[in-house]
Formats: sequence, structure tokens, C-alpha cells
Amino acid sequence: MSVATGQDAAFWEELRAWRQDFHAHPEMGFEEHRTSRLVAERLRGFGIADVVEGVGGTGVVATLRRGSGNRCIALRADMDALRIPEDSALPYRSRNPGVMHACGHDGHTTMLLGAARILAAEGGFDGTLRFIFQPAEEWGKGALAMLADGLMARFPFDEIHGLHNQPGLPVGAFRTRAGAVMSAEDNFEILLRGLGGHASRPQEGREVLVAACALVLNLQTIVARRLAPTETAVVSVTELLTDGTRNALPGTARILGDARSFDPAVSAAIEAEMRRIAAGTAATYGLECSVAYTREFIPTINDPAATCAALASARQVFGDAQVAEAAAPHTASEDFARFLAQVPGCFAFIGNGEASRPLHNPGYDFNDDALPDGTRFLVRIARDRLAAGREGG
Repeated sequence: MSVATGQDAAFWEELRAWRQDFHAHPEMGFEEHRTSRLVAERLRGFGIADVVEGVGGTGVVATLRRGSGNRCIALRADMDALRIPEDSALPYRSRNPGVMHACGHDGHTTMLLGAARILAAEGGFDGTLRFIFQPAEEWGKGALAMLADGLMARFPFDEIHGLHNQPGLPVGAFRTRAGAVMSAEDNFEILLRGLGGHASRPQEGREVLVAACALVLNLQTIVARRLAPTETAVVSVTELLTDGTRNALPGTARILGDARSFDPAVSAAIEAEMRRIAAGTAATYGLECSVAYTREFIPTINDPAATCAALASARQVFGDAQVAEAAAPHTASEDFARFLAQVPGCFAFIGNGEASRPLHNPGYDFNDDALPDGTRFLVRIARDRLAAGREGG
């Protein structure tokens, strides 16, 4: 019986078991040794002979050809986990202390494996497919590592598609949009230096904690008062660290966080304002200050034609009522953007369930009921974009 019809219950149960096994054995970016080994073994087990391991460190690229078509489409999944201790009683909870699949990459990897298995067994396309299993997405480094390792020269492709699960969206729903779909992510670290001392005699030093608290609040004025209301941006302080103890006023403080935006000009404005505010706050309190500002992720920009094609394919899989263009982009970031800077493509979202815990939450789990949705979509987009007789566009 054709597994592509979704009537083979044993096939979907096997995918569920694979996903739960990946969940139980999470690995950090560039450490996905077990995951990539199993991925490569399964791809070869499907009869795909052209499987290359170690691309960009721990990445895997498999190539499948059918017919005589000249076009090449890539399908991508991410494999890495997060340094978050899992808080669940699941029988397949993480066996790697302090690390868990809190973003659903275990599900993404499994869906792409399922699609590869169907396409290897049944074909239904004319051209070449690349199955890209990427490391270190959470760091924003994995796609760059694969590109630096010659991905485009060694495994060229004309178009690329990828999926991410979305908690809060019902299982069976599909969303994407043309243009900006996810934001850039900039990281910052501000260091304040003064003179620590005894908590009972603050006048003898230049402690930093009050200044750091003021600076955290002052940074919130960047979006609220320095950017146009029509611009979308987020500045978030995520850590405040000092060298103090309960009865000692700290002499140094580190303020860390990230900024999200969709326009390089907005990113530049955020950095400039941050440096100005940090220097001014430090001067007010008689402190020294330094700011490190880096750009980790670029915006994820979907190609209009590829997005139109993805929506059309999704309607065949999910049904018209479950497919819609997203009204606004996400302010989270995605390493898939690096591939979209090379070729046209589309990044889309499928429902993980309305009751799902948020991404990056210690109690999050990928919803296995979504495995058939993602798998069928990847098969459908591959066949539609490599339809017999299709050339270009």
C-alpha cells in the first residue's frame, strides 16, 4: 500500500517512534553525531545511495534523482536541541541532562525523513531533490557552516523549502507569507565597570547595580521612543549579571540580550541608540562602559513565487480552509534565512496544537499528530515543483 496516501498506519507509527527516539537523545549544535548518523543510515536504507555526511560539521545532504528534468529542489530540516533541562514525565523525555528538544527539531527531522522515504519509494517527480539536514540552527551558525563547506557548489539547487511547527496553531493548519516572515536577531552585551564595596558604605565606591537597573529600563525607550511606530522591532534584556554578593555592592555588571527587526536600517538605529543610552547612563553614575553588538541572524525573506507555490501545494494537503497567508511576520529568527539569501524559497509553519507549551519552554513537546501533515506537504511541494515537463519558474 502506498505510504503517500497516509493509509498505512504502520508507517506513521514508525515515524512517531523515530521522533520520540530523537527527543530522548537530544544533541547540541555541531554535536549531533548520533542524530546525523541515524539520519544517514535511514536515508541509505530507503535506497538513496548519494548520502554525504559531515557537511558543515555534522550536516547531512542526500540527493535523489528521477526522470530527466533539469531543476533541483532542496528540502531542509534542522537537527539540534537546546541547553534547557526538560521538565516532563514523558516516557521518552531527554536522557541527556540539561539538553532537550524544546523547539521541535526532532519533529522536523522526522518529517523530512518520512518525505524522503516516500519519494525514494514512489518517485512522482522529474528532476533532482536535495534533502538537507542542518546542524546548529539555534546558534545561527549551522547554515553558514554548510555554505562555507561548499554546499552550493557541491550540491547546487534552484529553490528551497522548509517547515517549522507553531504552538497555538491547530494541528492541520498551515501558514506562511511572501516577503519577511521571520526577523533578524542581533545580540548585545553591555559591560558596566565601577568600584565595588561594602553594602553599608555605598558612598565609598561606585557600585553598578543601580545604574544597571536604570539602563535596563532606559533601553526600552529605543523601540517606544526612537523608532517609528510603523517599524517592527523588539529589544529584550535577558540577563543581568554582577560580581556582588549579599553584603557587597558589585563593581561590574553585564547586561545581555537581543534585538529583533526586519530592516537593516532599523538594526543600525537600534545599535546606535543602545550605544548612546549606555554611554549616557554610565556617565550619569560615574562608570565606565563598553558595548558589544553582533548580528547573528538575518531576516527570513520568502520569495513570492515560491510562497505562492507552497500555499497551492499546502491546499492540496491541508484543505483550503486550513491554509492561509500569515497576517504578520514572526519576531523570532531562523537560520533558514541564510539559504534564502542564496536561492528563492519559502519557509512555512504547521500547527503543533492550541494547547502546546511555547517553543523553548522546559515542558514543550512536538505533537506527533502533526507528523503526517508535514511529511505530506514536503512530498507534495517536491512533486509540484518538479512536475514532469516543468521548466524554470
